[in-house]
Parts: sequence; structure tokens; C-alpha cells
Amino acid sequence: MSNNILCISNLRKRNATAAALFFLIVIIGCKAPMIDESLPVDEAIRLNQIGFYPNQQKLAVILNHEDVEDFVIWDTAGKNIVFEGKLAQTIKQSFSGNNARIADFSAFTEVGNYTLVLNGVGKSYSFQIHPQINQELGKASIKAFYFQRAGLELDQSQAGIWARPLGHPDDQVMIHPSAASGSRKPGDLFSSPKGWYDAGDYNKYVVNSGITVGTLLSLYEDYPTYFDKLELNIPESGDQIPDLLDEIRWNMEWMLSMQDPADGGVYHKLTTAKFEGMVEPHLAVSQRYFVAKSTTATLDFAAVMAQASRIYKAYFPEESVMYLKAAEKAWSWAKANPDVLYKQNELNEAFDPDVVTGAYGDNSSGDEWIWAASELFITTHNLTYWEELANADQSFKLPSWNQVAWLGYYSLLRHQDHITLLPQEWIAMLKINLLAAAREQIEGTEETAFNTPMETDSKNFIWGSNAVAANQGILLISAFKQSNERIFLEKALDNLDYILGRNATGYSYVTGFGTKSPMHPHHRLATSRPDLPPLPGFMVGGPNPRQQDGCNYTSSFPDESYTDESCSYASNEIAINWNAPFAYLANSLEAINQ
Repeated sequence: MSNNILCISNLRKRNATAAALFFLIVIIGCKAPMIDESLPVDEAIRLNQIGFYPNQQKLAVILNHEDVEDFVIWDTAGKNIVFEGKLAQTIKQSFSGNNARIADFSAFTEVGNYTLVLNGVGKSYSFQIHPQINQELGKASIKAFYFQRAGLELDQSQAGIWARPLGHPDDQVMIHPSAASGSRKPGDLFSSPKGWYDAGDYNKYVVNSGITVGTLLSLYEDYPTYFDKLELNIPESGDQIPDLLDEIRWNMEWMLSMQDPADGGVYHKLTTAKFEGMVEPHLAVSQRYFVAKSTTATLDFAAVMAQASRIYKAYFPEESVMYLKAAEKAWSWAKANPDVLYKQNELNEAFDPDVVTGAYGDNSSGDEWIWAASELFITTHNLTYWEELANADQSFKLPSWNQVAWLGYYSLLRHQDHITLLPQEWIAMLKINLLAAAREQIEGTEETAFNTPMETDSKNFIWGSNAVAANQGILLISAFKQSNERIFLEKALDNLDYILGRNATGYSYVTGFGTKSPMHPHHRLATSRPDLPPLPGFMVGGPNPRQQDGCNYTSSFPDESYTDESCSYASNEIAINWNAPFAYLANSLEAINQ
């Protein structure tokens, strides 16, 4: 093949500017432009370190290179330039004052492995363009829950190098004096096995399990066909149940054991009195307790069980009935005990031993009533539950463990076509509020340094800020599903780009994914085995300017307040309620694009 024909083939991969130069190149002899492959990685280039779908917007952010005008995309396999572009002229500033410009290569769509290069300056971390770019990421985000299982020996066939002995069988859990009732005395022992470790610690909390399970069940309800085929290599893989539902069921079975069968109330948590040390789970053997029933835990339980009842009915009809009965019994207890809020300091003044693990305390149960009533109404069509919703506050509030109303509202919108009893004016207003919140979320995105909804407000940077980004993504995907307006989908992808590297720290915040990802998360399962890389698929909490842990941070600016140290529970811990919206975001984008 002649040199000129090779050049034509090469030019087909380039943008219009390069094609316009073709005749000049032919005249002088076709020589493909080259770059210096020894260029170092320049961390001033921030982009999604996993990659992009062929048809999605593809952006990188370049910090503080005001003298650079051009960039290229380099094919790392073909060893050639496949796209040439210019940096945006507009300079925007990050919260810390860094100058930022956009490199847009959305027009380039060919599948492959690439880096972005500022010639003579440096190159980005590598990334891919692929039609299933988030499939492995999505699978890992769910498989992470398997690694968090209590009461199970993790076998090498599923866990690989992270295989471990069984920890916390929880077959001798003690009734704490705060949890005593007529049929259960302080010091009595009961079994409460299975479940997921909550976060970097080894305790199990109903409130946090509630939003976690609710988010994952909603993920299945939104994309059942996708998950019916998705295999995760967990112990149950190969049965007739979708692996996602098998994994959720491990935690559901534990949650059932947290309900007092005598009255229907649900214990707030199963925990040691103090946090265990940074040891492997089978070596963490302090006494564990059922601690205090609460209205919030009981309503979260009722919501999850009602939702599970309709989802598992096709697979476990008898279990489905049990779930619904448990939900209704929990609702009855909450009706009789509407204001039993968990106040750990007050309990410690009244009972021994003191309990100082995660409180998940709440000042109000109003949002839990909305969530529980929504799920029970959808499952039963019983107007008793509608009475709780008819005059409820419909204003949008981004879900978090202590703000769960919109988990119920998302479900009502999801099932609106199948509930004839639902007033159309009421559901129409709910949809209006959803779309208005989504539009507000994306307003001003283009003025931010990193071009993401997450960066539009410094108040987004709180404890677990990455979960804010993920839950914003769920809102935007929900708005896309209700409106079919592609802008919402594009902005959800922007927030995934943020999580995976297009951000102020340059980290991909997901363990095992991306070139620069957390190596020292606050996670006992990881810290207790320093000889191994961290377990993959966990999204760490992310920038948190309050920096409550006292670790060493290099910056106090909101979006830079992150440190990859195991001591940093304020920015570098993992948690099931953070991984669930991340799993929703990554998997739903993959399901939509497939």
C-alpha cells in the first residue's frame, strides 16, 4: 500500500481540520504526526479514567496551562494520532482558584484505548472508548456488597485474593437494656445472622441498610431485563434468581431478624458497644448487641419489606407474603409509637454499657412515613396508606439516609401507570417537582471548572459528598425517564465522569478502577490486610471540608478536601449507602446505553 493511501486511511479517523490539510500533506509526502511517548503523565489533565461511550459527550479539563492551545488524542495501540482539537478559549476557575479550560473530543467515536496529549507538555491517564464502557464498573459496584457480607466464609472461587474466614456469625447477639421488652430481657441471646457490614466498620444498622436496599431494589425495578442476565460470580450465581436479587436477599434475611416478633418493632442496630480495631472480621469478637427500637428504623424496614414483597413474588411467593406481613406489622408498631427517635447520648445516660458506634439518629420521622406509606400503597393498593400521602410535602429533597421521602416518590412515579387509585393531579405535581429539581441541579453546570452538576454548589461537599454526586445522578436519570430529555442523561454522565476523575483532586474515587484510585480507604477489610490491594468496586466518601478525622489534608477547599489515608473516615471511608447510588448510576447508564 502506498504512503498516500495509508495517509487517507489515517485521515478518516481525524477531524475536519485535519482532513482539510490532506492535499498539502500529499504534496509534501504523507508523514503521520507523532508524539513523544515518553511524555510524563500530567495531573493537570483531568478526565474520566475509565472512559466513554462512543456517542457520549467526552470532556477533559486542563488546569493552569494557559500557554497551551492544542491537544491530540493518541491511540496507544495503533501508535498514532486519531483526533486533533483546540482547548476552549473560556477560562473558568475552580473553588481553589485554578484556571480551567475544556478539551472537547466528543466528535471522536472510535472504539479503542487512548490518552489525551498536550504535545511537549504531558499526557493524561489512559482511557477507553467502548459501547459497554461501564459494564465491569457496574458489576464491581454490586459485587462490593458480597465482600461486605457478614456470617460467611468468602471462598477463593468468588473472592479471589480477598478470600477470608467467616466473621461475625451473630448467633449469640445480646439484648441491650435499651432494647428490652416483655418477652426479651436484658442479657437474653438471639440469633441475627447474615447482612452486610455497614461501612469501614463491622456493625449492622437498619436505617442505613434501609436506604441501601431500597436504592438497589429500585435499580432492579427500573432495569429488570438487564439484571436478569447479569452474573456477578457470587455463591448463588447459576440459580434461577438474578444475582442482584440474590445479593440483596442476603441483607434482607438479616433485616427480618431485627424485628421483634412479639410486637413488630425493629431494633435500630446490631453493634458492639465500641468500634472494633483494624483487624480481620474473624478476629473481631467483642460482644454484639441489639440496641433500642426506633420509629425511623421500623418505618425504613416497613418500606423495604413492602418493596421486596412485590419484587420477590415471582421467585419466592411464600417469602413475598412473609415480607409483606413483616412490613404491615412494622407499620402498626410505628403507628403506636410514632415518636420513638434514636437518641444515643440519652440512652447512654440511662443504660449500660454505653454504645458509641454510628448513631444514625434523626430529628424527624416525617420522611420515613412517606417512604413506608408509598411502598405499602404500591404493593397493596390499600387506601389506608394513601391517607398518609394525600397531603404530604412533595417538595424535592435529595435522598440520604436521614431524608428518604423521595425513595417513595420515585417508586410512585415508577408505578404511576399501574395504580388507578392515584389522583392524576397529585402525580402530575410530583412529576413537575422532579423535573424542576433536575433542571435546578444542572443550572450553571457550564460555568463550573469541571463542568459537572456536582460542582455547582460548594454545599454539596459534605461527609459522603460522592454519594451526593451519585444521588444527583439518580435524580437526573429519573428526570430523563419521565421526560425523555437527553440533557438529563448527559448531566448524569457528567457526574459519573466527576466520580471517575474529572474533579479537583484528579482521583477516580472507586477502588480498583482508574489509574489513580484510592489505595488506603478507611475500611477494616482492607486495612487489616495491607499485603493486598483494596477490595475493588467501592466508592469512597470523597471531599469533605470539615475534615473531622484530624488526618493530613493538602487543601481545605471544598472540592479538594480529600486524602487517601486509612485514618480518614471523613473523606476516605466506604459505606453501603454510598455504594448503592453509585451502583445505580453506573448500572443504569450501562442498561440505558445497551
